[in-house]
Amino acid sequence: MASTNTKVRNELRTYEGGTASVIKPLEQLKRSVMSCLLWEDSFYEDGVSIADRVKQLLDEVSREDARQVLMDAKFKSKLRHMPLYLLILFAERKWLDKNDVSAVCTRVDDMTELLSLYWKDGRKPLSHQLIKGLAQAIPKFNEYDFAKYNRAKAVKLRDVFRIARPKPKNDAQSALWKRVVAGELAVPDTWEVAISACGSDNNKKAQEFTRLLTEKARNEETGKEFNKLGDLAFLRNLRKMKEVGVDEAVIRKSFEERKWGWIIPYQFITAASYNPALEDVLEEAMFKCLGEQEPVEETVSLLVDVSGSMDAPISHKSEVKRYDVAASLAILLREVCRDVKLYTFNNDLYVIPPRRGFALRDTIREKAGGGTNMWTAIREAGADRHNRVMVVITDEQTEDEGRYSDANADLLVIINVASYQHGVGYEKGAVHISGWSDSTIEWLREYLKGEF
Repeated sequence: MASTNTKVRNELRTYEGGTASVIKPLEQLKRSVMSCLLWEDSFYEDGVSIADRVKQLLDEVSREDARQVLMDAKFKSKLRHMPLYLLILFAERKWLDKNDVSAVCTRVDDMTELLSLYWKDGRKPLSHQLIKGLAQAIPKFNEYDFAKYNRAKAVKLRDVFRIARPKPKNDAQSALWKRVVAGELAVPDTWEVAISACGSDNNKKAQEFTRLLTEKARNEETGKEFNKLGDLAFLRNLRKMKEVGVDEAVIRKSFEERKWGWIIPYQFITAASYNPALEDVLEEAMFKCLGEQEPVEETVSLLVDVSGSMDAPISHKSEVKRYDVAASLAILLREVCRDVKLYTFNNDLYVIPPRRGFALRDTIREKAGGGTNMWTAIREAGADRHNRVMVVITDEQTEDEGRYSDANADLLVIINVASYQHGVGYEKGAVHISGWSDSTIEWLREYLKGEF
């Protein structure tokens, strides 16, 4: 009889053929969730397969661990639909807590979208905790919030109220909620309402955009003024404003006057791709967003994967490529690292100049396409110099083989910007981070403050 006392060989492979890591279910869940736009196909996997894998993996982790993944997906990775999907899966497992529903529903339309997802495959009884969570979430919102998202969709706001039956705390709140159900809310002065009312008249649209850019609104509770066209909405509407004839001087003045809250660089990269004539003010605004970042003092090598799979869009409606989100993290790291050497890689490794902002984005894009030899790139970059830290931004799909000591660094950090089932960055000797939000950089900075 053949001996059974033999070492089991790891047969897992990445989609490009390299050896993949054997990881625990919780780590599989994190990698499947943190970069996932629900039901969106990726380069190697379809969105349904990824969602089904998330569902299966919940059977292999604890409720407490799964809840932490839920909260990280919502508040660190800043995902919208995946946290709602997780709430539904929690309800199926009797894991759901009303407080989690209330916490995740940070916008009025999160509540209607949650019900729509719950009934995606047909109407079914609702979880009691979900109903209680909706009732707990409703009082967080004011008339402006309700009116902004009171839209004629399959699941309406009045459906949420009918199901949740929240108890008002006073007569004013009771009156407000009655207006929601009756459809008698004051029409909000939002850009969506203003532009929609213009129909197909571009002159009126230009006038309305100009008004929204120049007028201020005031928060009734805090007394603070704010832009009627918020920073992110402003970026996303730049192309439309140019199309309908808004004066570029007005647009540029709005750039100057904004205080610019935090927006991750890839939003500016996307805006610049549609509005190249505004690249100068877009880049200036992006640097304002980055602000005075706490520096990383360690010697760092930064490698960005630009292989063919990174050249795919993050969703079917988006023109943002996966290497764009990688470039946005590179732009951020370039600003916070005191001593950094920059590379891109696909089949080969390329040393790139230490540019900043959009110039760095352009350099990263130059060699996009081809296969992936990640470990070869790591070895070549490691031979350049000894680094305290080597950071690799990748989708973890590679053709070649290697080990973490190849980095010639005290620490190898793999930032994974994809949701594929198998990847390379998990075993001892490396720190693995999933997702592309700014929290990945915050986490890295805090980690580096400790001993490693």
